[in-house]
Amino acid sequence: MTIRWQGVFPAVTTKLKPDHSLDAEAMRAGLERLIASGVSGVLMMGMVGENAQLSPQEKMEVLRIALETVRGRIPVLSGVAETSTDRAAAFARDAQALGIDGLMVFPGLTYKSDDEETVAFYRTVAQASRLPILLYNNPRGYGVDLTPDVVARLLEEPTIVAIKEESYDTTRVTDLISRFGDRLSVVCGVDDLVLESAALGVKAWVSGMANAVPRESVDLLDMAVAGDFVRARALYAVLTPLYHLDTVVKLVQHIKLAEHLISGSAETVKPPRLKLSGAERERTIAIVRDTLAGLRRLGYDY
Repeated sequence: MTIRWQGVFPAVTTKLKPDHSLDAEAMRAGLERLIASGVSGVLMMGMVGENAQLSPQEKMEVLRIALETVRGRIPVLSGVAETSTDRAAAFARDAQALGIDGLMVFPGLTYKSDDEETVAFYRTVAQASRLPILLYNNPRGYGVDLTPDVVARLLEEPTIVAIKEESYDTTRVTDLISRFGDRLSVVCGVDDLVLESAALGVKAWVSGMANAVPRESVDLLDMAVAGDFVRARALYAVLTPLYHLDTVVKLVQHIKLAEHLISGSAETVKPPRLKLSGAERERTIAIVRDTLAGLRRLGYDY
């Protein structure tokens, strides 16, 4: 399926049973909820999907469940988060064989590569399959910055077509769009910078907290892309405290707790992560409750 880099692509949480095994039924239900809410695609096993904590067998099972559930209605993308170039390239080949529509490729994990190493890594992974690639630029999280100069070299690979921009620097959005135009789709990767990014021309968003509030997230981006910033700002003001939780170390726990409170799915996470507790948990619960109250004031049915 051809990916149109427009709309909301939730970085889908991986649903787990109490023993930390995959919960296929819950994953299917979660995907159906996202599709019904109008998302444009789903990204399985991004960082929010706990990619690095899953076994190779679990990763392939997550992708099979997603493909069987989605049945071609929207694109299914997979994160590629590996510690070596060989393993990342092998995963890309396996994902293509399964029928995945595209890849979001992390830099090689645990090692802060320099520019030459980064370019060599991404080129090798790009050449391992025919799948379109969304670069994942998160220098805060992984210590590797895909600057415009680095991106220019990577665009020599025709399958590299988009970048999830998560440098937290909105000037980077303008620099990328101005320099590369239609050759590169710039995708917002930070929930609490989505309105700012859309104002600069971004039309697609990989979102963590869209797992909890998918319909509202779709509405927000649609409003912003259409230029309806009065309504978009009102909705963004309600959602921003919740979106802030997508930018902290324990974002997976916050997102799963919010999703649990809103949709009833389990908040189980893979160790070494643990569920939120104490004051940290109560604060997130309060933010979710305040968000839902604000959404009700705007006419949403909660």
